[in-house]
Amino acid sequence: MSDKSGTEFTHFDAEGNAVMVDVSGKASTARTATAAGRITMQPETLAQIRDGAVKKGDVLAVAQLAGIMAAKRTPDIIPLCHPLALSSVKVFLSLNEAENAVEIEATCKLTGQTGVEMEALTAVSAAALTVYDMCKAVDRGMVIGPVRLTHKAGGKSGEFKSGDAQGTEGSSS
Repeated sequence: MSDKSGTEFTHFDAEGNAVMVDVSGKASTARTATAAGRITMQPETLAQIRDGAVKKGDVLAVAQLAGIMAAKRTPDIIPLCHPLALSSVKVFLSLNEAENAVEIEATCKLTGQTGVEMEALTAVSAAALTVYDMCKAVDRGMVIGPVRLTHKAGGKSGEFKSGDAQGTEGSSS
């Protein structure tokens, strides 16, 4: 099955049935992926996070843990995603008071036959959703995004680095 440009979709067979991509013929290589995202909120909400005043607890610590757990469970929520033996998942959250946002970055690593981009993106997304969940009682207008891949290395396609702050351009090498 292909799109209008003739590009083949790897998750469909010739009859259009969904299939998990067979990676058994690929070499195991070191692979990493980093994703980033943010959740923007009212200044008062960010102050409550900073001051530890959110009734549900330490927002950044819980969101960090949620991101790590989500990366490990990615194949449970993304159809046709391979279950992977991750060797490292790191999730960092920081306050950007100038923009009333919590910035999130996740890096996943493994040695294997397929990449870890989906795991890094899932980690960032789950961390942002956790911040929302913990703060929604005081701010239902929070906005999540953009969430984007910022770096990927390893495998046949080589390295990708986000070309700009929004992650809309990239380069391969």
